[in-house]
Amino acid sequence: MKIELTNYGIKRIQQGNPLIQAEDLKVNIKKIPLEWVHFVDNKNKYIATGYLGKQNKGFGWVIDQTQRPIDQAFFMEKFQQAIAKRQSFFADETTTAFRLFNGEGDGVGGITIDYYADYLVISWYNETIHYFKKMIVDSLLQVFPNAKGVVEKIRFKSELVESRWLAGEKPQEPLIVLENGVSYAVYLDEGYMTGIFLDQKEVRGRLTEGLAAGQKVLNMFSYTGAFSVAAAYGGALETTSVDLAQRSLPKTQEQFEVNGLPLAQQKIIVMDTFDYFRYAARKNLSYNLIVLDPPSFARNKKKTFSVAKDYGRLIEDSVDILTEEGMIIASTNAANLPLKKFKKSIETALNNKNVSYRLTESYRLPADFPASHFEESNYLKVLFYSIKK
Repeated sequence: MKIELTNYGIKRIQQGNPLIQAEDLKVNIKKIPLEWVHFVDNKNKYIATGYLGKQNKGFGWVIDQTQRPIDQAFFMEKFQQAIAKRQSFFADETTTAFRLFNGEGDGVGGITIDYYADYLVISWYNETIHYFKKMIVDSLLQVFPNAKGVVEKIRFKSELVESRWLAGEKPQEPLIVLENGVSYAVYLDEGYMTGIFLDQKEVRGRLTEGLAAGQKVLNMFSYTGAFSVAAAYGGALETTSVDLAQRSLPKTQEQFEVNGLPLAQQKIIVMDTFDYFRYAARKNLSYNLIVLDPPSFARNKKKTFSVAKDYGRLIEDSVDILTEEGMIIASTNAANLPLKKFKKSIETALNNKNVSYRLTESYRLPADFPASHFEESNYLKVLFYSIKK
């Protein structure tokens, strides 16, 4: 099938951007074709091969520009290249969980594969790429025959079960994986989440190395407490983990327990983040280091939170309960928020609080999460601010 692109769409592809947007297409597509397509110009000249598939990032992906067939050999080659790039991760005995294939960064948008101690988790982000599941999974197992088991996550609107096993055996759960020498309990088949966000390994690594040694650490939007565990492992005096989800309490306790870290120095609180800021200010609690890693968008019964709109408020509330000299680790995975804007929202809030501050470190996606040539692809932004009140 051939689909004509606008001149602007062609230009974007030629500049290295593999993401197709609806406005890049000359025709209005009513029904998305479940097949590979050739994108052409207005003279019917070949531009690229790819597919259309709706997902939050756009309307489709370019995956080749050489007119080769998109078959099992194509996917085997892509997977072999991705595995070859990650040999240093396979060789690192202190880390047994990382991203094996990162969508468009590894040449095929719409699919990611994570490695958890010989188990693989495949995430499908649109219906079209999922349609080719059998060929893709067969290709993967050809080049990675040592996989003990494969689980899939359906991350597009569908009547399919969101998580299920495709091949091999299920592990004893929790499955214990290592990252920077720290143990993490993961569950590969519990909905979308496994218990750890692998893209934050370098930030947790800094905490593990001792950035938080002797400090009181507050971890907001803590999920399963991975930052808290890394901080405690790295010598934090005490940690406080705050998350609204009820499951965060047993999940976080479990993460400390698998590392043999005493729970006496760790507080785990189920509460709305902004409510906790008010509570901590009222009780005159203070922290040397505050980690802020909220979801891009969240809603509870009373209110909504969006990174683009509300991050400055998080920073201001954090300053109120920070020690005279302290640090805020500000993080977001909001793909639609450029780094420059994120930095500005943080620094505007710090200026509003009349504190002196210095940006000491910054992190983007780690090496196992290669990004493509468009800003949203490198979605992770983590900024360390040293603050003096």
